[in-house]
Amino acid sequence: MSRELFAVGFKTTPYWQDTAPKVPLEEVPLPEEIDTLIIGAGYTGLNAALETAREGLGTLVLDAEQPGWGCSLRNGGQLSTSLKPSFAKLTRRYGKELATSLCEEGQASLDHMHALSKQDGIDMGLRETGRFHGAHKPRLYETLARECAEGHPVWKTDTFMVSKSDMASELGTDAYHGGIVYPRHCSIDVSRYHPSLLGKAIGAGALVKGLCRVLYIERLATGFRVLTSEGSVKAGKVILAANGYAGPLSPWHQRRIIPIGSYVIATEELPKETVDRLFPTDRVLSDTRKLVYYYRLSPDRKRILFGGRVSLNETDPRNSALKLHRDMTALFPELARVRISHAWMGFVGYTFDALAHAGEDNGLYFAGGYCGSGVGMASYLGMRIGRKAAGREKAPSAFERIPFPTRPLYSGKPWFLAPSVLVYRLRDRFGV
Repeated sequence: MSRELFAVGFKTTPYWQDTAPKVPLEEVPLPEEIDTLIIGAGYTGLNAALETAREGLGTLVLDAEQPGWGCSLRNGGQLSTSLKPSFAKLTRRYGKELATSLCEEGQASLDHMHALSKQDGIDMGLRETGRFHGAHKPRLYETLARECAEGHPVWKTDTFMVSKSDMASELGTDAYHGGIVYPRHCSIDVSRYHPSLLGKAIGAGALVKGLCRVLYIERLATGFRVLTSEGSVKAGKVILAANGYAGPLSPWHQRRIIPIGSYVIATEELPKETVDRLFPTDRVLSDTRKLVYYYRLSPDRKRILFGGRVSLNETDPRNSALKLHRDMTALFPELARVRISHAWMGFVGYTFDALAHAGEDNGLYFAGGYCGSGVGMASYLGMRIGRKAAGREKAPSAFERIPFPTRPLYSGKPWFLAPSVLVYRLRDRFGV
């Protein structure tokens, strides 16, 4: 039965890569010297490059793979205000003023995506679809209802509750005990955003070179020497924008970013009547589990894209595909024989405080640790750090003002991941 779940032509590459337009890249020889060198040609790096290039700085963006190979073409295309900790938790940690600033920048990350789409003309298929967040236990529905009634001290959420008896208006499943809708959350077409952003950065004057791995960053008396697989470049400033793919380039950052695999499947094309019954809206979807599911329809409403963390340790996408299919079928039993056309994974950059971080150390700039909400926040903090490197912005982001924690014995390999997943599974089982 498991073999029958894979469609003819099954691929272990992201669904988005099938339809993403190819941006022609000129062969870029490594310059001897550049004003700003950016490591990583994903959302963070290209948003930063857009800012530095527009300011007239010589900008070189390097990627170990083809631009967009990482999570920029592997994510679920969901947009929110990008903060996981609640306002109350942030206030306990940092005080009300900084907690408010963090939330304001969470909203700014969503606003930035609207600005990129409307003002900069970047094609991303952005739609304000809203998010349905399902309660997988009755008690958690009451928690969501209190949140909805109390509102948010910073965000204008316009949330509303959907009871279990009204679930058919949102989602064709009996697995949830109702849920909450965040109308201002959005979806994008991942296959369109990165290519459009890449073209815009190149058009602004940035040099973008793929298949050029950065091996070492050496600090000089003034600036840096960056050793790559094709030679070395002297750079006045360096922006580290590789998030969960940065590896050992900066040991300090490596001890603070936790690369965690997130796995996604795409189904084969479904009958329109099935899609319309199970997904009467185009919302992006998630739920109250600690090991959260995130899912949605493809932009053409023909497939389900279903993602989450389903294994204790990193595994082959084929293995995770069967587990994700099982969990999808638990929500939608009639999909039991629907086949999988694509299965893939990407490394999310997580942090010990579940918050993104940004900053600078004498010309070495960084942004990362988006904790699974990276589409908007990576774009926004890439923009902020690019402006800072270009000298346009002096005030630090709130994400630069918070401590960036690590843990003893952690050096970049998350040995604690499997027991943590087990604990989260138990908490999800009992709804705690």
